[in-house]
Amino acid sequence: MHLSKFIVLLASALLAACQAPAVDTSQAAKFNLSSPAFQDSALIPKVFTCQGNNHSPELTWSDFPAATKSYALIMDDPDAPGGTFTHWVLFDIPAGTTGLAEGDPSIGINGVNSAGRTGYMGPCPPSGIHRYYFRLYALDVPSLNLKPDAGRTEVEAALKSHVIGAAALMGRYGQATP
Repeated sequence: MHLSKFIVLLASALLAACQAPAVDTSQAAKFNLSSPAFQDSALIPKVFTCQGNNHSPELTWSDFPAATKSYALIMDDPDAPGGTFTHWVLFDIPAGTTGLAEGDPSIGINGVNSAGRTGYMGPCPPSGIHRYYFRLYALDVPSLNLKPDAGRTEVEAALKSHVIGAAALMGRYGQATP
């Protein structure tokens, strides 16, 4: 095989791996994740984006497993030009929590997003309408024992064997969205 063909195959495999969630939730209990700001698969209001106030939308969840001891949240854009872009990593959310208030960074520990910053980074696609997935994991441990500067890869590695429930909410946004 020519080196150039090998490089193309390797790059394709890496891109496919980057776009799929690294956490297998097929055996996890499903529960509900929603936002009063937008419905699943609907447009995310501009206020939660780089064109608005760039703060996180309110999120609420219910019907989670009774054995939940903490939660972890990952928000990403699988439609980003360079592969999946992680907008928000939040972990060690206490078990008694059933939602996150709009723009409130005080619950849980914020990890590092794909821009190298901690905390929420709102949708900001360069063109077209992109999908943004909020994935919430119910865990059987009270803490992932990670430092605040942990990134998505570290968080996913730490939570893999502890997921007992999973929920997802998807919103869409494009620069021309009203």
